[in-house]
Amino acid sequence: MRKLFSSRAVVTIIISCIVIVGLIAGSNWWAKRTNQPPFIQRFGNDLAGGVSRVISVPTTAIGRTANSIGNLLDTFEENQALKSKIDEFAQDKVRLQTVEEENASLKKQLKLEATLTDYKTVSAVTISRSPSTWQSQLVINKGLNSGLKKGMPVLAGAGIIGRISEVNTTNSKVALISDTSEDANRFAITIKGENGDVNGIVTNFNREKNQLIMGQVTSDNKIKSGDLVETSGLGGVIPSGLYVGKVASVSKDDYGLSKRINIEPAADLGNITTVVVAVSEIGAQ
Repeated sequence: MRKLFSSRAVVTIIISCIVIVGLIAGSNWWAKRTNQPPFIQRFGNDLAGGVSRVISVPTTAIGRTANSIGNLLDTFEENQALKSKIDEFAQDKVRLQTVEEENASLKKQLKLEATLTDYKTVSAVTISRSPSTWQSQLVINKGLNSGLKKGMPVLAGAGIIGRISEVNTTNSKVALISDTSEDANRFAITIKGENGDVNGIVTNFNREKNQLIMGQVTSDNKIKSGDLVETSGLGGVIPSGLYVGKVASVSKDDYGLSKRINIEPAADLGNITTVVVAVSEIGAQ
């Protein structure tokens, strides 16, 4: 049987073991003398420390990146939550403002209904008002089913704002008193002056000042700011005595030949949310 190990190999192994044992013994002897770890232990510790440092650098970087991403996600979620709350606050503010406006409008409407003792009243809400026809008409949510008819006066705030111009089954169009287009049926009004009434029609509307204009007035009767303006009943469409507003100012026209009277309407014609349609008790009988 062939030998597994030659004599030279055995001698080499024995010498290597003796050297290793000697190194370990010498290292221990030196460690005890110098109070330091043995060489082999120090070598192993240094090697392990180096490996740990190499591993710790990417590990630390990954950990910091993960923490940064986590913080970023938390911040994003908090930001979204805060935005949602801000949107809710804005919506609540709009709702509150709308409710306050409707409440104020309904209070005025109740006072108005109390003064219309000669009329049966039908309350309605504005459901449509186009920017292109803002000054001329709007649509309310009552119609034939509520007994409305064409020509009936429509009031808001404390006075008249228009008349029914078209009636459908469940809604109606209202021609506003501020409609001064060429094909409009102008409203006949009268001013209660000190030395007599002054009759005329609404000829224009100043949208910026929310004022009706009664032009081409040639009467010599004295008119001053604060005089009451009512419907005159002339023309037979709108009954007389419905409150329109008060005289705001009196001036001359561009030619200086006649008066131009600015009238502050009883209602804000730019903001009409609820209305009252007046049905004459006499006409209803």
